[in-house]
Amino acid sequence: MPSIGDWKIPAAAQPRPTDYAFDLQRTLQSVVGLRAIMPADAFTADTLGTERAGHGVIIGDRGLILTVGYLITEAEQIWLHLADGRAVPATPIGFDQATGFGLVQALSRIDEPPLPFGSSAAVRLGDPVVVGGAGGIRRSVAARVAGKQEFAGYWEYVLDEAIFTAPSHPHWGGTALIGARGELLGIGSLQLEANSGRDINMMIPIDLLKPIMDDMLTFGSRRGPVRPWLGMYVADTEERMVVMGLASRGPAQRARIETGDIVVAVNGERVESLADLFRKIWAMGDAGTNVPLTLVRGERSIDVVVQSADRSAFLKRPRAH
Repeated sequence: MPSIGDWKIPAAAQPRPTDYAFDLQRTLQSVVGLRAIMPADAFTADTLGTERAGHGVIIGDRGLILTVGYLITEAEQIWLHLADGRAVPATPIGFDQATGFGLVQALSRIDEPPLPFGSSAAVRLGDPVVVGGAGGIRRSVAARVAGKQEFAGYWEYVLDEAIFTAPSHPHWGGTALIGARGELLGIGSLQLEANSGRDINMMIPIDLLKPIMDDMLTFGSRRGPVRPWLGMYVADTEERMVVMGLASRGPAQRARIETGDIVVAVNGERVESLADLFRKIWAMGDAGTNVPLTLVRGERSIDVVVQSADRSAFLKRPRAH
């Protein structure tokens, strides 16, 4: 994950205030820098590190910050770097596994304005947008919407319709996807390589937050059934679902699934794609249910039953401040 230091976006890629009908500089004051420190024994330390840096977006007038969840998962310290030069402490208050959104509460007063929510459903291909980074115009990108389509991530993650933007922001985690009226349309999650070979950003649409926000504020996550999690990292390689890694002490490792295994079926139903694999697993029931898998290992076909788990049970809980 890239760090945030003394850098700026090339001038040709920066947004120009005269191109927008809203106050660009004031709007970008709502984007803050975010640094988080995790304990060395955090479950996610091996994959995400113990120090993470990115961005957050002010969405409430009492210091509520929206970011991407992987920046704050298991954090024991969080610092926000504001447009006025101050660094203030914060605490994580919510993380949604299904969407990837994270919520943070500042522990000191924040005077910058919150960004209003727009409609990510109304976004169209080719729409001009700003990918806003902490630090204002010089750390933001003038971009366009390059795609709206399904996205599946190897860590058992699927969005029915993610937003993709180009050119890419080089420090994408937690950036603000800002629309033509200065409204928040999404949060930066990843940098990917498109079929054209150019880098693009994947954004989590803001509409996915609206129905779960109250739950995240009240309970720390959405209420209701929890998806089964197997703890296996799977890549779609030439239309084969190949296990590339296993979460330490996770269900798949306990079931003795191995790196290199090819997943061909769930409960006897053949899988056609990464998204299809994960949806078939989730359709088996809630976390804790048994998930029958058919694997190919070398020249052999193997049937394995994995007792799924709740992924959040493996994570350290935030400390109370």
